[in-house]
Amino acid sequence: MRENLHRFFRAARGAGVRISPSESMDAMRAVADVGFYDRSVLRDTFLVTLAKSQEEKRLLSDCFDVFFDHPELVQPLAIGDPDASGEQQEGSESGQTEGVPGAPSSGLGQLAQTLLSQDRAEMEAAISNAANAASLSDIRFFTQRGIFSSRILDLLGIQQLRDDLEQLAQTNPSEAERLAAATEALRENVRDRVSQALLLYGREETENLRNEILKNAPLSQLDRRQVEQMRALIRVMARRLRERYSRPRKRQRRGHLDVRRTIRRNAAWGGVPFLTTWKRRHRDRPKIVAICDVSGSVAKVSDFFLLLIYSLHEVVSDVRSFAFSGHLVDVSDILDSKTPEAAMADIMSLVGLGSSDYGKSLADFEAKWMRHVTPQTTVIVLGDARTNNLNPRADILRRISERSKRVVWLNPEGRMIWGMGDSEMPRYATYCSVVRQCSTAQQLERAISD
Repeated sequence: MRENLHRFFRAARGAGVRISPSESMDAMRAVADVGFYDRSVLRDTFLVTLAKSQEEKRLLSDCFDVFFDHPELVQPLAIGDPDASGEQQEGSESGQTEGVPGAPSSGLGQLAQTLLSQDRAEMEAAISNAANAASLSDIRFFTQRGIFSSRILDLLGIQQLRDDLEQLAQTNPSEAERLAAATEALRENVRDRVSQALLLYGREETENLRNEILKNAPLSQLDRRQVEQMRALIRVMARRLRERYSRPRKRQRRGHLDVRRTIRRNAAWGGVPFLTTWKRRHRDRPKIVAICDVSGSVAKVSDFFLLLIYSLHEVVSDVRSFAFSGHLVDVSDILDSKTPEAAMADIMSLVGLGSSDYGKSLADFEAKWMRHVTPQTTVIVLGDARTNNLNPRADILRRISERSKRVVWLNPEGRMIWGMGDSEMPRYATYCSVVRQCSTAQQLERAISD
């Protein structure tokens, strides 16, 4: 049962429940006290010791149901009875084996006798033991279902069962038909057990594989179902950025001793270093100005841009955010005071999906908010640089570049089409410190992280 608990913890982690080693030890101690006999008490024990939110309680409860409720064994119908679709089927569903013709013949292998006797408890135990011996909990991908099914059947003794079928086909055809039907039911039961294990242990790897594919998919070519998945993925990225960069900065660099200051500080003790002084690395507090294009030409990716800008507000204390289509508006207060979904909806209703005018928007920024750009400021522009053949006002971007620490431009279009049509990206790139293509979520995360 200890191994089963470890498998359950692994399945719960794959379902999205965060379980630390100390929490798993607490849960095992609690289970040792309450026992395994009452299923509802066992469930409550896991919920109390492992779940830390309502969402984790729901995930843990669903995982508990799948893990501790094995698929119901499929029973073969009796063969040779003209009314097998009637009373025999009802008897099979109720678990009764009365009326099944014949009995196990002598000389057959253990598996064949178990199948012919239709002993559910013995068959359940045999499949469970074979699954454990085959390390079924190591399954990760749906392509492994056939491999693990074959392993379990081999451990059950499928080869001996084939020999018994050939023997019975010559000596007792009716019993051979019963055994063939039971063998097919056995294969289906093994497939169900493997599918249940894949649902438990392969969810995390499947999710990781899907996310890895989704990360490298062009943001502008996602269908409706993938857009929802991508939004969830971007939220995970934003949380990862927040956890990585919003940690307290009290940890000083203490790897190098400042000898000169240490000697001066301990002059009163004849230079004996009772008090040490360590070298510290000075880091400037980051200041960010984010300018996001939410016009119709980038409508499919503007949501993802806004989500990442929202994460910046949670990581960096000094952030000013702006959004524009035909004109520029300050959206910092919206991002600071509302949830991501509400903030994005308000921003899009306020200024989104219009015809982009980079020149007018840059002029608005210079007239009203240029004072926020200082030599410590990093200016991040997110947009495709398509000006609809209007004046791009690259001269304003040049002045912004001269006043700021750096200008970073993140463009959702591929580099091959920069400068084609109404794209002014090559002209803008002249005044940028960093220009990145951000057509996928992975490129976007890497750019924001850098």
